[in-house]
Amino acid sequence: MIQVRKGSDRGHADHGWLQSWHTFSFADYHDPAEMGWHGLRVINEDIVQPGKGFGMHGHRDMEIVTWILDGALEHKDSMGNGEVIRPGEAQRMSAGKGVLHSEFNPSQEKATHLLQIWIEPNVRGVKPSYEQTFFPAEERRGKLRLVASRDGREGSVTIHQDAALYAALLAPGEAVRHALAPGRHAYLHVARGAARLNSQPLRGGDGAKITDEENLEIVASEDAEILLFDLP
Repeated sequence: MIQVRKGSDRGHADHGWLQSWHTFSFADYHDPAEMGWHGLRVINEDIVQPGKGFGMHGHRDMEIVTWILDGALEHKDSMGNGEVIRPGEAQRMSAGKGVLHSEFNPSQEKATHLLQIWIEPNVRGVKPSYEQTFFPAEERRGKLRLVASRDGREGSVTIHQDAALYAALLAPGEAVRHALAPGRHAYLHVARGAARLNSQPLRGGDGAKITDEENLEIVASEDAEILLFDLP
């Protein structure tokens, strides 16, 4: 079964310096029917204006993955990390028993376009940790590149959950396929462009909850960037 979540149906917050679209309930946006999907708790699409950002704030017991679509994001945290995240880089922060961090657009001219993803961990109270890895575009063109997993296989960042996150860049007509093991679920997010999931059309901002589907085929209708979550 494939249940489409249209991008236009997402929650939206306009803070002036920040435009944010919430796939699932977040902050002031609450929909009891959209509280997450099998451990996937948040997909926020954010556009941060030049020189602006999120001041120091706290998280705990959450796996937070940041994926940059355009621009850059400067990260600092209470663990002593200070990095700039750019397109093609996956940043993973395991909040564990508690961490503080800030995120700012370091550019004074260009907006930053990003996805922030929260995945519920399968263990709580762990020591906070941080990881950042670059996945070149050529590794994502026409294929599903693993970027986050429970065991860090294939050079992916490691998360405390039996979930896998794949990223792909597809040209028009290109297809990728993924088999779901029995009892597994999936979520597809189209970051930009357009694609068809088992013949179901999706556009940028759209997503799809997937269950009881053994085989997934994603075919680009135009240049597309997608994220696919394989979930427990």
